[in-house]
Amino acid sequence: MFTGIDEVDWASLRHAYGSAEDVPGLLRGLASPDATEREVALDGMYGSVHHQGNVYDSTLACVPFLFVLAARPEVPDRGAIVELLVSIGAESAGPAARAAVRAGAGTFVPLADDPCPGVRRAAAGALVRFLDEPALVLGLLRRRIAVERDERVLLALTAALGLFVRRHPARAAGAVDLLAAQGGPPHPPGTRLAALGQLALGAPERLPADLVPTAVRLLRERSARRTAGPDRPDADTLVGRIRRLRPSDEEGAYLLRTLHRALDDRVADRIALLVGQLGSPVVTDRCSAVWMSAGLFREWRADFTAPVALIGAQLGGAEDQLRDAAVSVLAELFRLAAPAADDLYALVTARPDLWVHTWERGRPSLGGPLKGLARSGDPRAVPVLAQLLARPVVPGGLGFEVVHLGRAAAPLAPALRHRLGRIPLDAPEAAEAAAPLLAAVTALADRVAVPEVLRLLRGAPDGFGAREALVGQAVRALDTLGTAARAAAPVLRRLLDTRHAALAAGALWSAEGDADAVLPVLMRELTLGRGPSARTAAEQLGRLGAAAREALPALRAAAGSGRVWERTSAAQAYWRITGDPEPVLPVFRSAWSQNPYTRGSIAVCLAAMGPAGAPLHDLLTAELATARRHTARPGGYGSHDIAQDERLLADCRTALAGR
Repeated sequence: MFTGIDEVDWASLRHAYGSAEDVPGLLRGLASPDATEREVALDGMYGSVHHQGNVYDSTLACVPFLFVLAARPEVPDRGAIVELLVSIGAESAGPAARAAVRAGAGTFVPLADDPCPGVRRAAAGALVRFLDEPALVLGLLRRRIAVERDERVLLALTAALGLFVRRHPARAAGAVDLLAAQGGPPHPPGTRLAALGQLALGAPERLPADLVPTAVRLLRERSARRTAGPDRPDADTLVGRIRRLRPSDEEGAYLLRTLHRALDDRVADRIALLVGQLGSPVVTDRCSAVWMSAGLFREWRADFTAPVALIGAQLGGAEDQLRDAAVSVLAELFRLAAPAADDLYALVTARPDLWVHTWERGRPSLGGPLKGLARSGDPRAVPVLAQLLARPVVPGGLGFEVVHLGRAAAPLAPALRHRLGRIPLDAPEAAEAAAPLLAAVTALADRVAVPEVLRLLRGAPDGFGAREALVGQAVRALDTLGTAARAAAPVLRRLLDTRHAALAAGALWSAEGDADAVLPVLMRELTLGRGPSARTAAEQLGRLGAAAREALPALRAAAGSGRVWERTSAAQAYWRITGDPEPVLPVFRSAWSQNPYTRGSIAVCLAAMGPAGAPLHDLLTAELATARRHTARPGGYGSHDIAQDERLLADCRTALAGR
């Protein structure tokens, strides 16, 4: 079985943690009669030889031995070995790895009929991925489907057919016919649901007109007949831990994820499917639906009232896993969580033990239910936050959540000031503790908080990076407090020759309104600064209005620079100083297309322009008509800041309403 293994110079080969001299032991462990030893060996293969999907020279050297192991009937757990080979040969692993697995792909042919269901299940997809004989592969799949009785293997065969359709579109007709047949009686509901998902991915024209009701019905039929699977291995290995963390119905979750992925931008259908899943009498179905909803909410824009309300309804049950999943999703929806606010409030009221999450190490943080309630903007969070502010230890990040409550959080201002004044300035964690409190003071524009903020600004010690981190936060807070911050002027002037110069100049302008004191500083930062410093200088110059006319030539030059953020900030400042939209609108149009992250600030500026921004209203109209969130990309990639995207939509509507 291991002929030639000792002839390989393993010590000269490498894996994720250095020399591969331990690899022969791992390979032999995969063939051990002891289940724990096999689990430890598989753990080692994924943990070092194929670490995080990477392929090393030792990985390639293992491939021939893995094929031998996969072909020997006496070796237990050969399905896991085939899965490892499939992972090594994945397209993302590189051409050398793929070629190594393709070279042995003939081994997968007899495995399609192996007595072990786990081997047959793993071999189905391996055949499609690596065997360069489409006609043979389709014939093997067709024959196996006709005789297969194991439902889990049937699901793998269905997925393999779908993969075949996508990889061989010119030869796909036979596979599509097989999928269409599997989508109907007498096949079991799980197989039919899998076939619908694969048809949606590769041949949507063959889907039934009543796809969503059919899928929901099949899901419920499948759940009604499902029995608990075998106990998971309890070996304390990476693979064992991953298996224990998987959902109890991983197979059902995969079936529905496939269908959601295939439906993609058919958002109304996906919402209807979620509503059906969330109405299931089976807890695991509802839990899977909650997790799937997160991707839909992050990537797409729609009226999500119905599914959000149903997710809120999951908070009142006795199932901790379902409740925790619902809380996790709702906490990331911000204002979109409003339909679930009553349920969040009920949970907050009933379970004070969930107000704070205590970690094994580090500072406690705000609990998910209270965080979700505050982020939704619900003022009922305020009294509970007040109680937490009165405790000896304030949960980390509490102040950041106060920001989302707006003026409703004004009663918290005295407690926030008190906590800010008690931060020990010589503590290494001073900046971390101050940041959320300063954010809250800034959002509330609490003019009475100047002494506490100034204390931080004056007293932050050097070392540990504490002073550098605190200064920027404190200066931003002072900037919002206007003339109430005049007492801070001497300290702000001392910062005009530091890396915080542009921020300090803006705060000094807010406190004293002395353009002569700040204009030279801002001009210097605009022309000599780089990146964020120049951008901040432009933003502050725009606030000076007509008093900054001296900066117009430099701003116009910056608006033509190669950096999109600096161009955008300079153009915004130019308009705020002159009121002339003509030079800035072309800059906005190009930035809008070049970098979606600029759209928020541009929309705010266009709203302030009123009718003068009309030439760009086509961008706003198109944005409001776009279903995908502005920073999300096809396939679910990109940033998914729901709150940021919802603000953009609101600003687009405001700008169009003011034309």
